[in-house]
Amino acid sequence: MVAEPKRNRQAERREATRGEILDAAWEVARELGLAGLSLRDVAGRIGMRPPSLYWYFDSKHAIYDAMFAQGNQALLRRIDERDLPTEPRARLREVARVFIEFAMEDPARSQLMFQRTIPDFEPSAESYAYALEVFERGRQALADAGVTTPEQLDLWTALVAGLTSQQLTNDPNGDRWLRLADDAIDMYADHVLPRRANRRKT
Repeated sequence: MVAEPKRNRQAERREATRGEILDAAWEVARELGLAGLSLRDVAGRIGMRPPSLYWYFDSKHAIYDAMFAQGNQALLRRIDERDLPTEPRARLREVARVFIEFAMEDPARSQLMFQRTIPDFEPSAESYAYALEVFERGRQALADAGVTTPEQLDLWTALVAGLTSQQLTNDPNGDRWLRLADDAIDMYADHVLPRRANRRKT
């Protein structure tokens, strides 16, 4: 009979408390903005004295780093859940919607993941690895639709980021720019996909 591994209850409690701290940090960020995040506010929400937070995170940037990782992990799960069409235009539309809708759900999370809004904050290599995986999943989805060159990918990111920024800035509770996404992606496909087909013919 194989003995079950002994549980490390102290590590489990520590991880659970880290989760509570991050939940509180997201609450503060959503209410006061990312820049308004303070250790005092985070500690107060979970009934902890601010100095005690340093047992779990050695700085406020360490909390941002863990939040950055959580955000990208959530986006990876969203990508995995989406069954992308095989038809190129439909695939491009769906990929764009995945990213825009994800950003719309949580503007604070979107700012942390996609914008440099926190002075001097750089994600750790461990956390940034999740962002690189998001990029690679997106790049592969686009390649499967026929978007392969660096210039085409740059144009894609500018287009989707622009739609997302307009939506979050000018109609955060609506869908004004989300409704334009399919038309914008069709224009992009008209510009990119036929040119690739023409090159193959020559």
